[in-house]
Amino acid sequence: MEDLKQTIISYSSKDLEQRKNWYSPAAEAYNKARPRYPQHLINQVVEVTQLSSKSKILEVGCGPATATVAFAQLGSSMICLEPNPDFFQLAQHNCQPYANVKIENTSFEEWALDTLEFDAVLAASSFHWISPEVGYTKAANALKAGGYLILLWNKELQPSYKVYQRLSEVYQLYAPFLDRYEDKETQENILRGLGSFVIDSGKFSDLRFRQITSEVSYTVDEYLMLLNTYSPYLKLDPQIKDALFAALRQRIEDEFQGSLQLAYISAFHIAQKL
Repeated sequence: MEDLKQTIISYSSKDLEQRKNWYSPAAEAYNKARPRYPQHLINQVVEVTQLSSKSKILEVGCGPATATVAFAQLGSSMICLEPNPDFFQLAQHNCQPYANVKIENTSFEEWALDTLEFDAVLAASSFHWISPEVGYTKAANALKAGGYLILLWNKELQPSYKVYQRLSEVYQLYAPFLDRYEDKETQENILRGLGSFVIDSGKFSDLRFRQITSEVSYTVDEYLMLLNTYSPYLKLDPQIKDALFAALRQRIEDEFQGSLQLAYISAFHIAQKL
């Protein structure tokens, strides 16, 4: 649990300008390669929160609208905040069909708060970028009485352990510090642990947690694009990355016919404003 807290702190303590532009080098790749949230999970969120076309939702850090579209389809009025200029443009493009969605190019920290206005505050794999001291208090202040905080998460996509072992040999040659594997139990424990931050904030109660495992197939091009969107790869030395990716491509083409079966866990935490 201490490790998880330190990881959260490492993201949220980065300089705001650094956080705003962190994903810019990989914005297009993120839009194309990151998986969406399973519809079954979204349905469960809607069931718990009773969101409808009459609801008003504030989304924090919408990225390229990875989760936004699924909620926009409810007809809910949405204000979506995205500080990254590249994600902001992609989100505008992806949400063009939805007149009920307004996207603002600003951070949650800088956004001028309209208090007690929203039925739900939504954050999809983004709330760890905001310090818990700021995020939970401001989210609670934005919500009407009885409103909901909805935190969605997608864990990193992973191949089977058997496939990982073959790829691990490549990592050991080129980037051993990136060679890690989380089994399903570890990932589930990490996701479950994120809920403790919600309760520790003292602003929310009645925490609910659900998770779903999905399986997808990625071509070698899609897989390398996906890796490019993860933080450790964003700051990787370009020469090391080129060598690593060339060797991974070779291994995947030679041993796995140029594609990989990947699994990922999606989850939600939903809590009600105290």
